[in-house]
Amino acid sequence: MSRPSLIPRFALQPAARLHAAMSAAMLAALLAGCVTQPVPPAAPAAEPPQAQPAPPKPKPLVIGHRGASALRPEHTLAAYSKAIEDGADLIEPDLVVTRDGVLVARHENEIGGTTNVSTLPQFADRKRIKVIDGERLEGWFTEDFTLAELKTLRARERIPKLRPANTQYDDKFEIPTLAEIIELAANASRRSGRTIGLYIETKHSSYFRGIGLPIEEKLVEALRANAHTRRAPVYLQSFETANLRALRQRIGKSMPNVKLVQLIGNATKAPADWRLAGDTRRYADMITPLGLREVATYADGIGPERTHVVPRDSAGALGTPTALVRDAHAAGLVVHPYTLRPENAFLPKSLRGPGGDAARHPAGMIREARALIDAGVDGFFTDDPALGRRAVDAP
Repeated sequence: MSRPSLIPRFALQPAARLHAAMSAAMLAALLAGCVTQPVPPAAPAAEPPQAQPAPPKPKPLVIGHRGASALRPEHTLAAYSKAIEDGADLIEPDLVVTRDGVLVARHENEIGGTTNVSTLPQFADRKRIKVIDGERLEGWFTEDFTLAELKTLRARERIPKLRPANTQYDDKFEIPTLAEIIELAANASRRSGRTIGLYIETKHSSYFRGIGLPIEEKLVEALRANAHTRRAPVYLQSFETANLRALRQRIGKSMPNVKLVQLIGNATKAPADWRLAGDTRRYADMITPLGLREVATYADGIGPERTHVVPRDSAGALGTPTALVRDAHAAGLVVHPYTLRPENAFLPKSLRGPGGDAARHPAGMIREARALIDAGVDGFFTDDPALGRRAVDAP
């Protein structure tokens, strides 16, 4: 009798099992394809770049005109120290020359009105009559004195009738040299932790060059020789033009901290070097858009008389600002007008206070300074830097 089979009849053969497995896999894949896959969340839309706020405009510079000359006799170390103490960003010495070629600070080379020289018998025979930049002057002149002789003189208040309080300092201070002024600014910078700059005017450049005592070469030499003036802000200014062009060529790009400024006087007058060259143009030609573009070829800024920026109206009050600041800025020039003073004699009529010409009216000067600031100036000269600082720092 034969044995019965050990494999059940329903058991699948190997080929059949393989076919079944493949069918199941295909069915699973089909079903999977019919199922909607979850959509990943969309990435958030990129936000447009935010416009960066413009950096705040620097505050206008407060320039101590001849120091704090409303409070101390001008162009003395005491006046410059007071200006720094009162918040000036820069101090302004005017430079003239001694007979032995030393640069010293005086508003003019005629020193009869700003020193005690007229009272000293040993210098009586130094009195002269000279013609300087077309003006006949009588007095004593720095170019006729050596530095040692000038150091025996003492400074006096230039306008005692308007600044009688300053006469208490008469005959107390020497005539300072440029080197002494630079040293003062450097020491004050170290003590205060803020950098005190210099805003230097070359006086009567053509005249001094004509008598063999040029200012500019000695000035550049002095600036390069001192660590403070190699890095601190330094402005060199003049009412003439040829010396500024020469300074531009001499300095070039070697001292980027040194800027040149064309001073601009009364519109009907002209630079001394233009007159000497027979040029018939006036300062009025310099403040036109074309004239400003010419200035920009050799200077970094202008120093106009302040009424070129905010004129006086027919009643002597502050008028509507001119286009000068806008035009100068369009030419790439900064604008530093001169000179704000607190005495009634110098204020617009509408800003004067009670009292006579010599009466101080600080609020009036601050209001005039604010008018210049509102007109867009980049700085201003003032005889009273404390008041200038109040105007600049006002909210």
